[in-house]
Amino acid sequence: MTTTVEVTPAAPEPNGHQPAAAGPLAGLRVLEMGSLVAGPFCTRLLAEFGAEVIKIEPPGQGDQLRRWGLRPPGSDDSLWWYVQGRNKKSLTLNLKKPRGQALARRLAMQCDVLVENFRPGKMAEWGLDYERLATDNPRLVYVSISGFGQTGPYRDRVGFGSIAESMGGLRYLTGYPDRPPTRVGLSIGDSLAGIYAALGTLMALHHRDRNGGRGQLVDIALYEAVFSLLESSVPEFDRLNVIRQRKGTRLSSTAPSNTYTTRDSHSVVIGANNDAIFRRLCQVMRRSDIADDPRFQTNPDRLRHVELLDELIDDWARRHDRDNVLQRLQAADVPASPIYSVADILQDPQYWAREMLLRVEDPRLGPVVVPGVMPKLGTSPGGQQWLGPRLGEHTDAVLREVLDVPPEEIAELRGKGLI
Repeated sequence: MTTTVEVTPAAPEPNGHQPAAAGPLAGLRVLEMGSLVAGPFCTRLLAEFGAEVIKIEPPGQGDQLRRWGLRPPGSDDSLWWYVQGRNKKSLTLNLKKPRGQALARRLAMQCDVLVENFRPGKMAEWGLDYERLATDNPRLVYVSISGFGQTGPYRDRVGFGSIAESMGGLRYLTGYPDRPPTRVGLSIGDSLAGIYAALGTLMALHHRDRNGGRGQLVDIALYEAVFSLLESSVPEFDRLNVIRQRKGTRLSSTAPSNTYTTRDSHSVVIGANNDAIFRRLCQVMRRSDIADDPRFQTNPDRLRHVELLDELIDDWARRHDRDNVLQRLQAADVPASPIYSVADILQDPQYWAREMLLRVEDPRLGPVVVPGVMPKLGTSPGGQQWLGPRLGEHTDAVLREVLDVPPEEIAELRGKGLI
């Protein structure tokens, strides 16, 4: 575990609960169908801002994410699930049975939004496709997330986040030029698709409420979510025949911006990639000769000589300890930072001050620190009401309160393995 420039003790008291009605999406009802990352990440965002999210899970199994990643002692569920499932209601329902499908259709009639991330065609097999549900609930916003979208020649292919990152162009650009492409250390493709799905949901709701009251289909493809981040790569190739390549820790369009090693063997990121900031960096380094060197006067100049420039900066950094480097650069308004592990993040006062770390009390886990909620809204903020629920924890309540199913029918459904 690395050390940090500034250390603050962890928040001593729980700081992570919001009133049940908090958030701008209070009153919105969302039906989540699917598992793992992309769809549930979308609904997590909606739930954090007050939407009532009813998550359908297979009886006795639940979302596979409950078994992904590390699990605390005595828990059947992963810690990832506790975060991804927060603020959601868990309803177990067997969608492979006609009666389970009928209950899902009834639920969809009572919802504003349905989010699913099955392979294209699966929802239609169950009689739960958009065309059928929209006939009975024309206000429904129906969000479909898949590897390649609902149309096109790749529609029926299996698509995970790793495939989307590869075909979306991200992995080609990730890593060093003399080594094979690598991955970002997170499920970035899935999470990006989930963010776009949440954004598309809100756009469709706004359109519905402003332009005639009808919902619509929101079609999210994982590879397109990744592809959308490629900046100017497409016109660069189309007009200039330039294919961006892996640059390791450097930026491809501005300099200097790289990772440098300090005397005490730490890594720091320095981004002095405009002319004024570059001159301030040279002042901190006490290298007016570099600032006045014609090879480094403008960004195009610096890019042409970036290897030499990085060697000069790295040579300076290696003569000072990390904390000294960071203090001097930050005092001169030169963007610079250590590279944090999660251990460093939990010691940083900025995260606690902004409530991006929440210390909460869970009846199963006890005190636990979880990520905070963003974006920050001044008047109607989001928040956390509870961590990911036990499998089927809300089944009876949802069937009773949303569908008015009597207790004896609930008991029958459970006896037949439908819930």
